[in-house]
Parts: sequence; structure tokens; C-alpha cells
Amino acid sequence: MNLKKYLVRALHRLQKGPGYTYKELLVWYCDNTNTHGPKRIIKEGPKKKLIWFFLTLLFASLVFWQWGILINTYLSYNVTSSLSIGFKTMKFPAVTICNANPFKYSEVKPLLKELDRLIEAALERILQPTPGNSTENVSLPLNLELWNQIPLVLIDEHDKDNPIILDIFETNQTAVDNETATDSRANKKYKLAVKLCSHQGSENCTYRNFSSAAQAVTEWYILQSTSILSKVPLHERIRMGYQAEDMILACLYGAEPCNYKNFTQIYHPDHGNCYIFNWGMDEEALNSSNPGAEFGLKLILDISQQDYIPYLSSAAGARLMLHQQKSFPFLKDQGIYAMAGTETSIGVLVDELERMGYPYSDCTVNGSDVPVKNLYSQYNTSYSIQACLRSCFQNHMVEICGCGHYMFPLPEGVNYCNNEDNPGWAYCYSSLRSSIKQRQICIDSCKETCNDTQYKMTISMADWPSEASEDWIFHILSYERDMSTNVTLDRNGIIKLNIYFQEYNYRTISESAATTIVWLLSSLGGQFGFWMGGSVLCLIEFGEIIIDSLWITVINVISWCKGLKQRRARARYPDAPPTVSELVEAHTNLGFQHEPVGAVPGAPALPPEPGTPPPNYDSLRVQPLDTLGPDSDAD
Repeated sequence: MNLKKYLVRALHRLQKGPGYTYKELLVWYCDNTNTHGPKRIIKEGPKKKLIWFFLTLLFASLVFWQWGILINTYLSYNVTSSLSIGFKTMKFPAVTICNANPFKYSEVKPLLKELDRLIEAALERILQPTPGNSTENVSLPLNLELWNQIPLVLIDEHDKDNPIILDIFETNQTAVDNETATDSRANKKYKLAVKLCSHQGSENCTYRNFSSAAQAVTEWYILQSTSILSKVPLHERIRMGYQAEDMILACLYGAEPCNYKNFTQIYHPDHGNCYIFNWGMDEEALNSSNPGAEFGLKLILDISQQDYIPYLSSAAGARLMLHQQKSFPFLKDQGIYAMAGTETSIGVLVDELERMGYPYSDCTVNGSDVPVKNLYSQYNTSYSIQACLRSCFQNHMVEICGCGHYMFPLPEGVNYCNNEDNPGWAYCYSSLRSSIKQRQICIDSCKETCNDTQYKMTISMADWPSEASEDWIFHILSYERDMSTNVTLDRNGIIKLNIYFQEYNYRTISESAATTIVWLLSSLGGQFGFWMGGSVLCLIEFGEIIIDSLWITVINVISWCKGLKQRRARARYPDAPPTVSELVEAHTNLGFQHEPVGAVPGAPALPPEPGTPPPNYDSLRVQPLDTLGPDSDAD
């Protein structure tokens, strides 16, 4: 059967009405649809037709506009936050305590001896307004090679367009320079800065200015000591730090006594040896039996303030942090100080955060989908955004500077930076730390955790021990630590801590989807019904006319292809077919003669036998090309 006729008949059977052209199909749709408006277009008079056509087009445009807004709102994946309050027995948080000073000065002093002599001589020169009045000990030469790697300089800003930069230990200054330096110091118009160069002797340098000389000296000492300590093996650094048995004098959890053996030791680059209670690495996390100070953790610490490094840490006390089990403590960002000579009480409230994952928020469950390699995984700790940001910075440091910074874990096969092996590391580190681009790369690469627990602390302090009780308390604590009847402790080194849950009420802040698929469908249907009086069935009718339109398009394409084929056939045979008389004449002119059956090809023709009728040429017929069927031989 002809394909076009089959498709037309099939379309007619499906529609049960006329619809062989686009116009007929559109009229049929307007007459049969359940949507308001189209019927009035074909049934009203000319003027009303125009009005109804305009209204239908207007409201249809409003529907599509509203649909676009609703779909865009749904695809934005907004969330709503809800707060709920619960009551349950809770796990006691992990408690990390460190000394504000990372190393005992008596242990690390041989390594920092030259550095201390340099900074003492530098401070003496800075504080002397007139050259020549220095009282520094010149009997021992200073290690200026160590100084020249990262020097401190004075910047005279009398003339801001042409500032004068003076090296503190420069000995060949001219008289004019000395006079200028003297005047600038007397008028206090100079600033102390750290000079950082890409390599020693290079002119590619930058100056880190500070508003106070105290800040400049501390920053300079940290950079220099970092270079020195980075070459010390880890076990030596642990040995030079504060040991648990010396630092933790007393421990009590609820009604159960505890001691330094209940703490897990880790080495923290900022604070040296740190000790974590209830970390949950080897044992199950402890639950708090009741809220209140009597059921929390009580500690007495000795920070040995008299053994502090004078230029490395200017603050005295204990650094502590509350965090989740199996998470790494980032005390520099989230820790708090406890002051010596006080009893610090910390009441804890718990907030649990539950974020929705992709596509509602860009959070991660365990960090497996974060492109940054977590360098803190060597501690077997869980993922956190702080760990990710520091790992990202360290990776950039290794990639750009060729070495790792001492304050962060190292990737495999990389060494820490130091002045001997990496002369320009401080310049590279300073440039990288102040680079907004590199910082933004890390922020974009790292993700927040989807579930997090935060501990809100209420802190109160009181002097401890009191003047009336300090004598017997110090005697007992000194005897328990050193087995000595002499008092070896004082108010400047003792800290008492009380950490407890204020109440068992916890707050859960959870996210939920602001828009769901149910909301989207109901909103779309509401807009369509309000503006057009339509429903889902009307959308099915609209889909039906689209399918029928495609069907008609297929029929038209088939008709066009068949017409193209016929036009090509006519172009192949442009002349009219020959008649019978033209064929006979052509054969006669070519000497065509009838050969009897059995005649030998090429032999001379024999005359016809008597009585043989002449050949009937009328039986020769030529069929026109147009009448040839598909099974005819056109060859």
C-alpha cells in the first residue's frame, strides 16, 4: 500500500475527524480542546475572534512566564532551617589541652642560642637613640650570616616618596646616614620591618611592615626559629616539650579519678606536646552521667611559666579546645586560653548542624569528594574544613616553593623549609600567604561537612588558690609531683579547669528543601488553572496536537521526496518516446531484414519462399516510460 495513503488513513482513524493539513488540525484542536479560549476563537464573530485571540495569547504568555519563575525557583534548590530542642544523655566532648609555650627553654636553648644573641643585640640597637651608646657585649661575634638570611630593617618615612631603609647591623653607614637614622629614631618616625628576599643578595625583596616593634620582633623570631626547628627530628621535639606527667597534676572525671595516662599525646607544631582526653581513638567515648560541674572533668595543670621561651611566646597560660571525637584539634583557630593563677569553669551547650547535601548545598559527608588531599589523615582523624584549607595551602607551598611549611603536615617525599636548603622560602611563604588568588582557590576547593557538632562555651574565672589556702595547696601539689617538702609551684604556673555540661538540652539546626516536586507540580497546575482554566488533560491534548503535527510533517516530507524522485526521472529522459513508424523507418535505414529460423549468421539472405506472407510490423509497440510499472524491465 502507498505509504502516504497509509499514514493519512491512520491519522484519520486516530483523530476521527479532518486533519490532513495544519490548518484543519488547528481548527479541529480548537473545537475539541477543554482549554478555555480556543473554542471562542473559531465560533465567535470576526471582532470577538480578534479579542479572544488576544486574550488567549496574553494569558498563555502569563502562564509560561509564571512557569519559568516557578521552575527557576525549584532549580535554585533553596533550603529552610529549622531549630529543634531535644534532651538525651550525651557523649562528653574530646578535650585537648596544650601549653601556650611549645618547648621548655632549658631544653631548646642550645638550638636558639645564636638566635637569642642576635635579637638581644638588635633590640639594644633599636632602643638606643644615638649610635655608639650601645652596651652590647662585643666580646663574642654575632652570627650575621643567620641575620642576613632574614634581617630586620628600619624604614624612615620622613619622605614617603623616598623612604630610607637602614639595616640594624649595617656597620659601614655614612655619617649622613647615621645622622638621619639618629634623627628619625629620636622623632619616632621609623618603622621596624622584616626584609624578605627571593634569595640572599637578591634585589627582588619585599618588606613586611609592623606598627609595633614588638610585633616585628615576634614575627622575625618565629620565622627564624621555624627554620631551625624544622631540621630537628620529631622525637627530639617531643622530648623538648612538656611531658604529661609534669603538666597534668590532678584529674577527676565525675566521681572517678583519672591521671595523665588517660590522655592521648599528639605533637602540635604551634603548641608542642598536646594531650587529648576522651578522643575515642582506642576506647569508646565517655558519656556524661548528669549535667553540672560535679559530673564534668576537673584538672589541675602546671604550665611552668618560668621555663618559657622569651621571644617565641608572649602569652602565658594553657590553650584548650573542645571538639568531636576522632577530629583533629585546630587550637590556633578554635582554642581558648586559660589564665594561670585562676580556676576557669567552662559550661558547655551542644549545637548539632545537619546540612542537606548536593544539590541543596555544597557539603561533604567524609571528604572523599573533595579534590584536596587531606594531609591530616595520617592522624586517622575525620575530615574538617580546617584540615582541608591547611592541606591545600601546604600543597601550594610544596608546588610553588619546593618545600613544606613547618606548621603543617608534610606530603610524602617532601622536606620542611629551612634557610640553608631553601634560602628564599620565607619570601615565597609570605607571598603565598598574602595571595588572595591562592586563598580563593583553596576556599573553592574545600567543602563544609554535612553534619557537625559545635560546643558553645560559657566561661567564668576566679582566683585560685585563694591567699588563705595557697600555702597548703602548693605544699601538697609540690610533694605529689616532686616528692619534695619544699614548695616548687607558685601562682604563675598553676591552672584549675572545670569542664561540664550546663544542661542536657541540645539544639539541632537542620536544613530541609524549601521547594519539592510536589510543590512544583501544584504551583504549575495552579497557575495553568487560574489563567487558562486548564488541567493535566489539557496538556495531554496539547501533546496530542504536537504529535499529529509531526505526523502531517512526515506525510508532507514523504510527498516531497516522491515528487523529487519523479522530477529526477523526467530529467533523465527529457525527449518524448518514438512512435512505431519512426522505429520501422529506423530499422529499414539500418538494413534490418528478417532472418528465418536456422539461417547462418553472416550468410547471404535467401529470397522468401513462395506463398510466405510478409512480416507484420504492426505488432511492434513501444510503451511510454510513464506507464512502466515497478516490475517492468526499463532496460
